[in-house]
Amino acid sequence: MKKELGSDKSMNNIFKKSKYKVRNKKTKLSYKTKHKKIKKTKRKPSTPKYNLNNYRENKDIKLEIEKRYNILTFFIILFLLILILGLFFIQVVNHEKYEKSLKKLTKKIVYGPSAPRGRIYDRNGRIIVDNTPSKVIYYKKPSKIKQKDEIKVAYKLAEMIEIDNKITEKDLKIFWIKNNKEKAKEKITEKEWKKYKERKLKDDDIYKLQIERITEEDLNIYNEQDKKAAYIYTLMTQGYSYAEKTIKNENVTDEEYALVSENINKLKGINTKLDWERTYPYENTFRSMLGSVSTSKSGIPLELKDYYLNKGYSLDDRVGTSYLEYQYEDLLKGKKNKYEVLNDGTYKLIKEGKRGTDITISIDIELQREVEQILTEEVLATKLEANTEYYNRSFVIITNPKTGEILAMAGKQLKEENGSLKVYDYTPGILTTSVVMGSVVKGASHIVGYNTGALKIGETRYDNCVKIAATPEKCSWKPLGSLNDITAIAQSSNTYQYYTAIKVGKGYYRYNEPLSLDPEAFNIYRNTFAQFGLGIKTEIDLPKETTGYKGKDTAPGHLLDFAIGQYDNYTPIELAQYIGTIATSGKRMKMHIYMHPYGKEENNVKELNSVDTKPEYMERVKQGFKAVTAYGTGVGYINPIYRPAGKTGTSQSFVDTNNDGKVDTETISTTFVAYAPFEDPKVTFTIISPDVSHGNGKTPYQSNINKRIADRVSKKYFDFYQ
Repeated sequence: MKKELGSDKSMNNIFKKSKYKVRNKKTKLSYKTKHKKIKKTKRKPSTPKYNLNNYRENKDIKLEIEKRYNILTFFIILFLLILILGLFFIQVVNHEKYEKSLKKLTKKIVYGPSAPRGRIYDRNGRIIVDNTPSKVIYYKKPSKIKQKDEIKVAYKLAEMIEIDNKITEKDLKIFWIKNNKEKAKEKITEKEWKKYKERKLKDDDIYKLQIERITEEDLNIYNEQDKKAAYIYTLMTQGYSYAEKTIKNENVTDEEYALVSENINKLKGINTKLDWERTYPYENTFRSMLGSVSTSKSGIPLELKDYYLNKGYSLDDRVGTSYLEYQYEDLLKGKKNKYEVLNDGTYKLIKEGKRGTDITISIDIELQREVEQILTEEVLATKLEANTEYYNRSFVIITNPKTGEILAMAGKQLKEENGSLKVYDYTPGILTTSVVMGSVVKGASHIVGYNTGALKIGETRYDNCVKIAATPEKCSWKPLGSLNDITAIAQSSNTYQYYTAIKVGKGYYRYNEPLSLDPEAFNIYRNTFAQFGLGIKTEIDLPKETTGYKGKDTAPGHLLDFAIGQYDNYTPIELAQYIGTIATSGKRMKMHIYMHPYGKEENNVKELNSVDTKPEYMERVKQGFKAVTAYGTGVGYINPIYRPAGKTGTSQSFVDTNNDGKVDTETISTTFVAYAPFEDPKVTFTIISPDVSHGNGKTPYQSNINKRIADRVSKKYFDFYQ
């Protein structure tokens, strides 16, 4: 009976028998090969036997491959679908969005010239800085323009405008070379051309030789009109080629402006525009502190380049370069016109520019003008008085003590020119001039005494000279007898302060014996003085403020000098903050000039600190200041009807008379500070006149310039504000 090949059992039996036979054959073969050599013959390839397990394995592999292929196919189709869908969204759904992005990336944006700046108003709404339009004719080099075409443009423009011809001989020679290239080559010898080819001479060398060899006869071919065109061409080609070149921006007539504007198509690269210039209705009043603005030609000053470029400015922008214009650049600067450059090179206005923000400052410009006039008259008059050889300047500051606003500030300096005296503005010196202030600081010295227990309210002392071993006597300006803490201020006693300083320094004093004091006392004094604004910056909103000079020696005698304002030096603006702090019973207000944008109320008042003392101590100081103007050293400085309080000061100073960098002559400086009215202070006055006298004159005369200024300025203030 035949077995079916398809049967699993029969097939397995066949495979088992065949395996057995193969093993026996192999066994026999291996036995024979051990005993004799076998003859090598070509074997016929045998037909592989059918294996069911291999079949199954192959079948499984095939299924696995098909499965993986299907998965791969699925992902490929999915990827293609995603790609198609993405392309659909990009090209159809988001077409406009990406088109705008593409335009944005490829669009070229340029900005117009600096827009007009904001106006500056005084506290009463008067315009003190404005803009006035100015006509400008300028040149901006077109792409691919040839040199000969630029020269033709220069000649055409020369026929249309009048210009102050400032052509130099060198510029005219350059113009000659541009117009006579072949003749210019003939100026160079064959030997020199040979050296040039051998690289022994450079282009610059050849050019210099050509310039040197152009004769007066060569230049005589040019008439006045040619020279005028040459100068215009020079203006067109100076500086960077891509930069805008100003041809004329002063005294451009309406006829010139119209004629050039009408012929722009014939003057390739030439154009017209309206620029602006700063104007000052009050002329030179407060002029230096208002600051300056760069011109279109100068652009950003070199010393401010990094500062402005980091803020996104262009090199040719007009910017504030000093004082208020610089300090408030971010507000005052205008927004420039914004243009898109079209394919044909023309400009399309995208966004119109805007004038800068108008601002209001605390200065009363009418009061400022009066103060400057008074100061000018008084410094000139004082210079004619005795012992004023070294005197040359005075300062005045008027403030609102409750807000720190400056109503007027002025400095005037004398200079001798051609045998006559001229007065120049010196207002910036209010921020930088270091002065020995003298007795005006005794109010702060009293607070040091009260706070440390070195001085008691109502304490009586006798005004006699102090003598430290191996040093001169230290006295008041005259014997003052018995004094208490108020009369000591009123009569400006020095010795009263000396005894306080000795106690603060934990010293023991005996006449003409050595004195030892704790150096820490200097820090005690300076820390308290700083709370009044002395020895530190007032934080006024103007650049370049300094803090005077701080003494380094801690000898005992210097502490006594410190207590009467004869050691550390301070600036006028620091002294103004000091009297304001006393007027407000100890509140140190930030000094400022900017108030707010014009037409918008804005609180710009800031209290920096309060003096660390008891109210009764501050009140005693204020009573002392009231006594100064009532019956003390300040009588007659301000009319009593204004109910003033204040303090005078006189100090020993030193000047360098031979300009060798070393002080060599002792002088006398005078100061005065005051506030009014006493019960509710609304104004402070600070007046300083350095080096107003000296002790080596034929007479002991000392000018009373501060008294005259105080009287006149205070009257003028109350005329305005009462």
